[in-house]
Amino acid sequence: MLRALAVDDERPSLEELLYLLTADPRIGTVEGAGDATEALRRINRALESGPDGPEAIDVVFLDIQMPGLDGLDLARLLTGFARPPLVVFVTAHEDFAVQAFDLKAVDYVLKPVRKERLAEAVRRAVELRAAERRGPAPRIPVHEPDPDHIPVELGGVTRFVAVDDITHVEARGDYARLHTDRGSHLVRIPLSTLEERWRARGFVRIHRRHLVALRHIGELRLDAGTVSVLVGGEELQVSRRHARELRDLLMRRP
Repeated sequence: MLRALAVDDERPSLEELLYLLTADPRIGTVEGAGDATEALRRINRALESGPDGPEAIDVVFLDIQMPGLDGLDLARLLTGFARPPLVVFVTAHEDFAVQAFDLKAVDYVLKPVRKERLAEAVRRAVELRAAERRGPAPRIPVHEPDPDHIPVELGGVTRFVAVDDITHVEARGDYARLHTDRGSHLVRIPLSTLEERWRARGFVRIHRRHLVALRHIGELRLDAGTVSVLVGGEELQVSRRHARELRDLLMRRP
């Protein structure tokens, strides 16, 4: 069973998180901390007591926006530890997901916290801790349910976005943000993987940061030697490296 620490500066949110974690049979013990500084002190004591000591912590459920030292700051500090606890971010803001996963977060749970969504985060933490005890964690491949859709998570619910609805894709490190006419979604797939996977579906690289669907390009613009395209109402720059190929493809487009 996991030994957990919940961190949130808002008392009602902390109490709700503690209640939900206590009710999960996979959580052996859980403590609460009202800010990141207090949490850091507890984690330091836990590390001093050893991995099987009385104060050991396996996973930290961490809010992001807190006064003083915030959740991202604490997670960055933990990356320098020899054997840090796992981190699950629990926040009302989806804008920090890229930074969170860059810090090797196990999961990113949005408030208000749903019992089922938190249980999924606990499951991931349990599996990772078990894998650590067995040895190096295996690489988990990314699967799609079918070639015409891609799963995305929105508010703790997995939805399936049609590939044909995606206007363009923006690189975010090892992640990508999918843009559609109805909004955008962050997925844990590198842009290079999507470029290879969707090349036959009419997606083309126009810049190191952007992959676009040819069918959604409304205009090709030339201005003082620079090239850009209008995609879904947004103007995107085309790098010199990709400009000629893009013009050729648009000329051949039905």
